[in-house]
Amino acid sequence: MRTIGVAIAIPEPYGGELQRWRAALGDPLAEAIPTHVTLLPPTRLVDEEMPAIERHLLAVAESGRPYDMRLHGTGTFRPVSPVVFVAVAEGISSCERLATGIRSGPLTRELAFPYHPHVTIAHDLPDHMLTKAYEALDLYECAFTVEAFSLFEHGADSVWRPQRDFALGGPLPGPHPPPDPG
Repeated sequence: MRTIGVAIAIPEPYGGELQRWRAALGDPLAEAIPTHVTLLPPTRLVDEEMPAIERHLLAVAESGRPYDMRLHGTGTFRPVSPVVFVAVAEGISSCERLATGIRSGPLTRELAFPYHPHVTIAHDLPDHMLTKAYEALDLYECAFTVEAFSLFEHGADSVWRPQRDFALGGPLPGPHPPPDPG
């Protein structure tokens, strides 16, 4: 058995900046969870399912297109859940489409809560620290283009690590071989 998740990794310098904020606020999971927007929450499966899941993720990625994402301000799920997050202000519908596509086929599953794209910055902290997180990042803003999502695996050491990136619309940009002259 393994536990996977699928997410949009927040690029540098923003990912590191938000991870440092999470650590400074005292969240013990700050170093174990890369800064991300979840598309598929932690999901347990057997090793034999991975090839079909990777094919499924590739098909979802290839059917998508890069899109702009803007993070702005904070939000919270309190009192339902002790979470404070940086809000996705632009790119919400694109995240929803990706998440719906990913949670189909071999990854069909019900969610405990309605899907709401966000970047967690404080989780399961005392209430006064959640309030501090909410206030400290209230004016936070950044923007970037989402070009891929990533398959993550939860290690035996409780750290989430990226395993593979899936480019939206096809392979990630990079050097291409010259055209065949013949």
